[in-house]
Amino acid sequence: MSTDTRLGRVRTELRNLLILATPIIIAQLAHTAMGFVDTLMAGRVSPQDLAAVALGNSIWVPIFLLMTGILLATTPKVAQRFGAGEEAEIGPLVRQALWLALAVGGSAATLLWNAEFILRTMNVDPALIAPAMGYLRAVACGFPAVALYHVLRCFSDGLGHTRPSMVLGILGLLLNIPANYIFIYGKLGLPAMGGVGCGWATALVMGFMLIGMLVWVKWAPYYRASALFAHFEWPQWTVIKRLLSIGVPIGVAVFAESSIFAVIALLIGGLGATVVAGHQIALNFSSMVFMIPYSLAMAATVRVGQALGRGQPREARFAAGVSMGAALGYACVSASLMFLLREQIAQIYTPDKTVIAVAATLIVYAALFQFSDAIQVTAAGALRGYQDTRITMLLTLFAYWGIGLPVGYALGLSDLFGEPSGPSGLWQGLVVGLTCAAAMLTVRLARSARKRIRRAG
Repeated sequence: MSTDTRLGRVRTELRNLLILATPIIIAQLAHTAMGFVDTLMAGRVSPQDLAAVALGNSIWVPIFLLMTGILLATTPKVAQRFGAGEEAEIGPLVRQALWLALAVGGSAATLLWNAEFILRTMNVDPALIAPAMGYLRAVACGFPAVALYHVLRCFSDGLGHTRPSMVLGILGLLLNIPANYIFIYGKLGLPAMGGVGCGWATALVMGFMLIGMLVWVKWAPYYRASALFAHFEWPQWTVIKRLLSIGVPIGVAVFAESSIFAVIALLIGGLGATVVAGHQIALNFSSMVFMIPYSLAMAATVRVGQALGRGQPREARFAAGVSMGAALGYACVSASLMFLLREQIAQIYTPDKTVIAVAATLIVYAALFQFSDAIQVTAAGALRGYQDTRITMLLTLFAYWGIGLPVGYALGLSDLFGEPSGPSGLWQGLVVGLTCAAAMLTVRLARSARKRIRRAG
C-alpha cells in the first residue's frame, strides 16, 4: 500500500472517528462541567462547603462510573448487531438492558444513601460528615433515572447517533447552573442548603435528561427499525446474564481507576479542608481534560464493534490504532497547557492562595499522566468493541490497586522512602499506576486484534 493511500485511510478513519466522538466529547464535557459548577459555586460559599462536595464526589462519582460501566455493555452489543444488519434484534436487547439499569441504579442509590460508614471509616473530619451525607443522599435520588438514561444513550451511540447525548448534556448543564443557585442560596421560597443544594440540582438534571432521551428515542425516525417500544417484556435472565458478563468487568475496570482518586480524597480527608479543596480542584480539572480521550474511547468502541459486526477484523484493528494515535496527540497538547497554566487554572476555582498552591502542585502530576491516561482509556475502549473485558478488568485492577495505590501510599503517607510527601506522593503513585495500565492494555489490545484476524482467516 502506498504512503498516500495509507494516509488517505488514516484521514478517512480519523474523520469518521471524530464525527462520532465530537458530540460525545461535548456531552461528556457538559457532564463534567456540572461537577465544575458544583465545585465553583460551593467554593464561593465556604471552604467547608467545597470540602463537603469534594468528599461527596469522591464517593458518588466512582459508584456512578461503576454503574454506568456495567451498562456500557449495551454499546458494543448494539454496535455489532447494527454492523451485521441485525437491527430487529436490537430492541429486545435494549429492553433487557433497561431492566438491568433499574436494578443497578436502585442498588447504587441505596449504597449512596447509607454511605456514612465510609466517611467514618476513613476518619474524615466529623464537621464535614453531615453536609457530605446530605449532598450524597440528594444525588442518590437521581441515580435510577440516570441509569435508564445511560442505557438509552448507549443504544443511540451503538447505532452511530451520538448527537442526542450532546444536546441533552448541554441542556442539562444549562439547567444545572440556575438549579444550583436556587438550591444553594435558597431562592423561590426554598431554604438555603449550601453545598447540599448541589446534590439536589444534580438529581434534578438526571431526571430531566432521562425524560429528554425517552422523547428523542420515541420520536426520531432512525430508531424505529429497532422497535424498542414495540411491546413490553419482562426481565429475561439469560439476556441480562450475557450483558453482565460483558458489563461487570467494564464497570469494575472503570471503578478501579476512579476509586483510586476517591480513596486519595478520603485518605487526605484528615489533613484539613485546605488540602482536600486543593485535591478537589486538581481532580476536577483533570477529570474535565480526561473527558476528551474518554470520549474518543467510547467512539472507538463503536467503530471497532461495527467493523467486527461487518466481518472486517482488519478494519477493526485499524480503527483502534487511529483512535490511539488521536488520543496521544491530544495528550501532548493537554499536558503542555496544564503544566504551563497550573496556577491560573487553580485561580479559576478559588481566591485562597494556600489552596491555589496545593492545587497547582497536584496539577503538575495530572499533566504528567496525560499520556498514559489517554493511551490506557482508549485501549480499554477498543477492547470493549472486541467485547474483551475480563482480562482488561484484571490488568486494570493490578495496575491501579496492586501498583499505583501502594506506591502512592508509601510515598505520601509512610516513611518507607523518607519523609512522607502527603498528597504529592499519592499523585505520584497515580502516575506509576496509569503508566503500567497503559502498557498492559496496549499489549492486550494488540493480541486481541491479531486473534480476531487469525480467526477470520
